[in-house]
Amino acid sequence: MRTVIRNPDALVSTDWLADHLDDPDLRVFDCSTVLQFEEGGKRPYRVLHCATEHQEGHIPGAGYFDLQGEFSEEDSPFGMTLASPETVAASFERAGIDDSSRVVLYSRRSPSWATRFWWMLRWLGFDNASVLDGGFEKWVSKGRPLSTNTSTYPRGHLTIQLRPELFVNKEDVLAAIDEPSTSLVNALGRDIFSGENPRYGRPGRIPGSISLPQVELVDANTHAFLPADEIARMIESTGASRGDRHITYCGGGIFATVDAFWLYQLGHDDVAVYENSMSEWGPDHDLPIETG
Repeated sequence: MRTVIRNPDALVSTDWLADHLDDPDLRVFDCSTVLQFEEGGKRPYRVLHCATEHQEGHIPGAGYFDLQGEFSEEDSPFGMTLASPETVAASFERAGIDDSSRVVLYSRRSPSWATRFWWMLRWLGFDNASVLDGGFEKWVSKGRPLSTNTSTYPRGHLTIQLRPELFVNKEDVLAAIDEPSTSLVNALGRDIFSGENPRYGRPGRIPGSISLPQVELVDANTHAFLPADEIARMIESTGASRGDRHITYCGGGIFATVDAFWLYQLGHDDVAVYENSMSEWGPDHDLPIETG
């Protein structure tokens, strides 16, 4: 039986985008960011924007989203904590997103930056957004054109219909540990999950978590997602699909959105992302952790 996808339009191909680049309501955005991991620092990583890389070559017409600079709390110790809904919506509006827009999001190296913005738009109540399957690398591999022109769209208006349940905090996660109906899904690599790599302060994971590394949902050669049938089997085999509620987490609420994207696409209604994830949980010795 073929896997049923909740919203097939949430994932578009480079062929589709090439055919629709001139659509008047289309808004395309490069969501790329780089994490520079540091040993022994106050934070496990530095967040570096990719505005220069974007300007050196991007999909024609695409604007650029600076996650930390435009959409995150300025004084957060965790780097990418969401700003208020009003601030986030205003940043989207300045970029040109309107209630009537069709938005396509792409990123470089990992789809997680695009899925993060897709999840943020859903959080605000905007559902007409898509992730470009294979991202920048797939576009380039097809021999499609790039642009170095600065791209701007007219300012938009975005109506906020907030879904606050799409992001949760550490108190919500702590309460969920002993809930049999809730699955905690870790999107980080298996070495971090097991505790072999203590990147986030204390080694290990939130107790009771299931390992579903987001990188394993992506074809390393094409940068596109694996077929939906295969992803569905992986999610089922790991146990990540069990329960009525699913909370995904990672290091800072980015990789977790890949798992959340696919859990939602495969029909799970109650899916949330732990926003600050292990950047917050790992160093806090008052919170439980497990290894192995």
